[in-house]
Amino acid sequence: MASNPWQGHNNTALFTILLVGAAILISLIGYLASRLARETRRQYTPITAWRDASLLAAAAALAVYLWGCLHVVFLEDQEQAEACELHRPAGTPTLVGRRGDFIPLRLVCEASNGHDYSVVIPGYINPSVATLLLLALAGALTAAVLHYKQRTTTRKKG
Repeated sequence: MASNPWQGHNNTALFTILLVGAAILISLIGYLASRLARETRRQYTPITAWRDASLLAAAAALAVYLWGCLHVVFLEDQEQAEACELHRPAGTPTLVGRRGDFIPLRLVCEASNGHDYSVVIPGYINPSVATLLLLALAGALTAAVLHYKQRTTTRKKG
């Protein structure tokens, strides 16, 4: 655990994630938009369709994750502490710390009884990211299986 029990997310890491994530998201959106050109759509195969669906799900997951990060970036330490106090469950003793986790994305308020609870990050962020990443994985695996079948069928014919 860090030496300061009241620290949230590491600001350097948070801004790095936001900058790199935004660049990757813009690149993915640009690539997927280029796939909508008439000439490209004519060349679509089930493999490319599954690949692009996978990339679309990954881009959506990244966008949702970055949206969650933006909820933290604009809050000062005092506002984070106020959020911890405001959302403290009934019967929870005094707060002894606060930490920021990146996976899953959350701002955790720690109580003296060892329990903790999450604040600031909307509850839909982590389940949405997980679901979208599973969809991206399913699309990528489907594209890989179709590509493998196509290669083995082509080799048998040749």
